[in-house]
Amino acid sequence: MHPAINRLAPGALATVLLSACASMDEPPALPATQEAFWDNLTSHCGNTYAGGLASSDERDEDFEGRQMLAHWAQCSDNRVAIAFHVEDAGAPGGWDRSRTWLITRNADGLRLKHDHRHEDGSEDAVTQYGGDTLSAGTARVQDFPVDAYSIAMFEREGLDVSLTNVWRVEVSPADAPGAMFAYQLTRRNDPTRLFRVEFDANDPVDTPPPAWGW
Repeated sequence: MHPAINRLAPGALATVLLSACASMDEPPALPATQEAFWDNLTSHCGNTYAGGLASSDERDEDFEGRQMLAHWAQCSDNRVAIAFHVEDAGAPGGWDRSRTWLITRNADGLRLKHDHRHEDGSEDAVTQYGGDTLSAGTARVQDFPVDAYSIAMFEREGLDVSLTNVWRVEVSPADAPGAMFAYQLTRRNDPTRLFRVEFDANDPVDTPPPAWGW
């Protein structure tokens, strides 16, 4: 303990420690547009929305025609976990529940990570990849270029095609007319690459079972 703190009276010391703990728990400040985006994102907490594939890249033909759900499974002051469920006749119970999007706020902005699990809850070899915002974005759109951790993992796993990934999250306030939520993938070195799923955020549906591992 710092000598100056050690000399404090017990009551004053308790005040200092409580203030320090409180400041550690407070969400870090964000640029105004990211604060607005965070407010929009958290306005959906607890809800589930139905959607589907909105892009037409032939590389995603396995997703065509499949029902999809986005479930705001957990919300805290600093993190939102959105489970991404995909209808799959070959998966247990007819659904692939392996994916969860994690959006966190930190001192440098917003971060998106992908939590991928197997049915038994164990982590997939390719998981916790994503990136951090490089700009303030807008109240409804934030981009997340691939980070160094993810690049190293993609190289290790032979996924060189993903080394220039940019993920996008779009969200409207829950009470906005025509509210929507979208997740999108593009690549800086491949202008033809587009994976995009959209959800009707005006019409909540029944809550699905938890994502695998959650």
